[in-house]
Amino acid sequence: MTGDARALEPRTLVVWVPDWPVVALSRDGDDPLEASLPIAIFAKGAVVACSSAARVEGVRRGQRRRDAQARCPHLEVVDDDPVRDHRAFAPLIAAVEEAAPGVQVIQPGLLALRAKGPARFYGGEASAATVLAGTVAAHGIDDVRVAVADGAFTAEQAARRGTRASDPVRIVPLGAAGAFLSPLPVAVLDDDTVSLFARLGVQTLGAVAELGPDRLGERFGARGERLYALASGHDPRPVQARTPPPELHREVVFEPPVSLADQIAFGLRVPAEQFTGRLGDQGLVCTELRVVLTGEHGERSERVWLHPDAFDAAAIVDRVRWQLAEQGASGRRGGGGSGLRSGSGLRSAVTSVRIEPEGVDAAAHHTARLFGSGPEERVHHALSRVQAMLGHQGVLTPEIGGGRWLAERQQLVPWGDRRSEALGGAGDGAAARVADRPWPGSLPGPLPTTVFVEAPQVAVLDADGDMVAVDGRGTLTGEPVWVTIASGGRAPQRRAVSRWAGPWPVIERGWDAARARRAHRFQIVDDEQAAWLLVCEEGVWTVEGRYD
Repeated sequence: MTGDARALEPRTLVVWVPDWPVVALSRDGDDPLEASLPIAIFAKGAVVACSSAARVEGVRRGQRRRDAQARCPHLEVVDDDPVRDHRAFAPLIAAVEEAAPGVQVIQPGLLALRAKGPARFYGGEASAATVLAGTVAAHGIDDVRVAVADGAFTAEQAARRGTRASDPVRIVPLGAAGAFLSPLPVAVLDDDTVSLFARLGVQTLGAVAELGPDRLGERFGARGERLYALASGHDPRPVQARTPPPELHREVVFEPPVSLADQIAFGLRVPAEQFTGRLGDQGLVCTELRVVLTGEHGERSERVWLHPDAFDAAAIVDRVRWQLAEQGASGRRGGGGSGLRSGSGLRSAVTSVRIEPEGVDAAAHHTARLFGSGPEERVHHALSRVQAMLGHQGVLTPEIGGGRWLAERQQLVPWGDRRSEALGGAGDGAAARVADRPWPGSLPGPLPTTVFVEAPQVAVLDADGDMVAVDGRGTLTGEPVWVTIASGGRAPQRRAVSRWAGPWPVIERGWDAARARRAHRFQIVDDEQAAWLLVCEEGVWTVEGRYD
């Protein structure tokens, strides 16, 4: 290939963040881990990424889990999560696009863009690479590498193999791609033919290029021609710049800061209509809304709100009002509103409100019926309207939560919220009472159909008429023969026990003397064939449920 032809090859700039899955894990808000720990990301039982601390211990990509843990017994094992990687990488993509448009996302942690435009704007390829590296580093990334070369493949290899943390920028001169790639191992091609090259004694990209396009094309077809182009530094693939997604969020800045909920809601009405309008232009509706309130002193209140159907402008304003009320801001009906109270999450006036879609759905799934509305839609509109008048906690729906006792599993959740979201902000351990967690000591199915929130007391007697109890060893002091139970509003009646089973101990918080609980469950069937779930705690018998 002549020098003139090489000059026509695209100059490409690549931005690379090493070990991005590990970096994304350390930046994940749900369960972050320190990137300095020995961490390995696994997919299909093999290591796909690992931290530098893990590499020091001998962990490498491609190792099986047993081998990796044998080399590093204290290795933090994490499953691969492409969604997490893309989510954490999105802010960096936006930052690079602000500095130099026309970005192609090769994979999370790896970007490519045409070098010509940034080089002209920033005064050279090296200056452009330095600026983009600083742009990414400004978002808290400690290690970022940038390279410029002929073609995306050469630029990527230059970033991966030609840079160091102390020297993060590498510029491969025009026309020098082949010389740079020549000593690299064939494994960098990441192709199925690599093992065949190794068996043939072809170990480097230079040796692959020496085979020539004709021999490679004759043996592998179009794939062989592509491998020759990559190995020789003649990658003709241009950068395919992505189309940036539309800006769907809206942010309202208050200058000066505002402390009245009514004023905040009034200022948000038009932006809320614009927010729903932008989504409508994309054929979308918002089903989950993130609201971020920022105080004058820098404090933040952030929450994700859900809707049974889809948010409109009025529903968005209502959610902002409710969040302000939770933070200590309340609006008085008529005559203005009250200010922010001290001791709340927001201890100062509000400087900005940001609304953004956390979850969207196709608008076609939420269109109104052509001939009237169905019962479910009418119920939804009625409950939503009542909730708008009474507040977030004004309309509650029952949900089944987690717990060892039947009464605490009955949860009341605000209309439109998921149970986990509703309990997430509750105190006194309510956030932990979710159904999908293990609850040792909980009652297995089938469960009683009637649960007593205020458990009535009963008496369980033996043949001599003495109260039956459970001793310190968990055994009964006598066999249950009689049970005195009041049901249906009638006076307590003594009934014979026809069958019984138990005891099953339930021991909670043995380490906390103030909240410790030690009880035993029993199931009994009386002579009227009514089945009961009883609890004996410190010699006192109560009814927890009835099997109807």
